[in-house]
Amino acid sequence: MILVDSSVWIDYFNGNTTIASEKLDSMLGMRLISTGDLILTEVLQGFKNDSDFTTAKSLMCVLPVHNMVGHEISLKSVDNFRLLRKKGITIRKTIDVLIATYCIENQLILLHSDKDFSPFQQHLGLLTI
Repeated sequence: MILVDSSVWIDYFNGNTTIASEKLDSMLGMRLISTGDLILTEVLQGFKNDSDFTTAKSLMCVLPVHNMVGHEISLKSVDNFRLLRKKGITIRKTIDVLIATYCIENQLILLHSDKDFSPFQQHLGLLTI
């Protein structure tokens, strides 16, 4: 299963053509795509236009939605953040640490266009596409 990060959804809904948004477009209806509660919040809160919001919400809510944060993922995220920081890498957004950790722990492939996920791929085994 592929989990799509908000960085890709935002480009997709804004019509920005990127490698990741093109991958998403080609996979919709062809591959099992999912999202997470954190990603759903990040994406949907950014819409100003009610019609665009309703369309995006309808599309995203038919996908499997993972409940991403709980006690275990919170603590494992702390461990991952601290491990990377000891290597001289500071992740800018806590939400990215939570998303990456959830994917690692659940062996989900992450489609993203956010450089903060690269250390998780390089040092912690995050699977990406």
